Amino acid sequence: MSATQVIFLVTAGVTLGAAVMTVSARKMMHAALWLVLALTGIAVLFVLLQSSFFAVAQVLIYIGAIAILIIFSVMLTRRIVQEQYPSVNRFWWVAILLALMVFIGLAVTLSSWRGLYPDRQAVNEHPEDIAALGLALVDPAGFVIPFEVASLLLLAALVGAIFIAIERKGGRR
Repeated sequence: MSATQVIFLVTAGVTLGAAVMTVSARKMMHAALWLVLALTGIAVLFVLLQSSFFAVAQVLIYIGAIAILIIFSVMLTRRIVQEQYPSVNRFWWVAILLALMVFIGLAVTLSSWRGLYPDRQAVNEHPEDIAALGLALVDPAGFVIPFEVASLLLLAALVGAIFIAIERKGGRR
């Protein structure tokens, strides 16, 4: 077994374990930190696939922005939402059964799809596709408006979480 295969197996195991811990953690802060670990594992898998653009995007967008926003919102609204309800549903086995059925269905469908295993030579011959995607993200005729609207929505969510977390002092907020 090569070193790449060992790194893949270790990373896949850590990512899968972190994903399970994300949905089974009893405290929201712990679940958010497990989510950061799972997303980091996905970024490492992108690096192993030699897809540096997607690895950097994974780190910047998911780990750097969304996960930090989740952690801030959990920290700022901790007093508002008290843990009064059980964190485990009594019908958890139905969710596991449905997830297993969806996984098997996807595995069967994707195993028969010819596009699942692209020709690596053809992929490496078109590096300008990534450059075109980068230009489309910052081009006013491309995706710059939705990109900026998404950043404003994330900023509004953060400001709203801070506003909710501020305690009232003397009738003022």
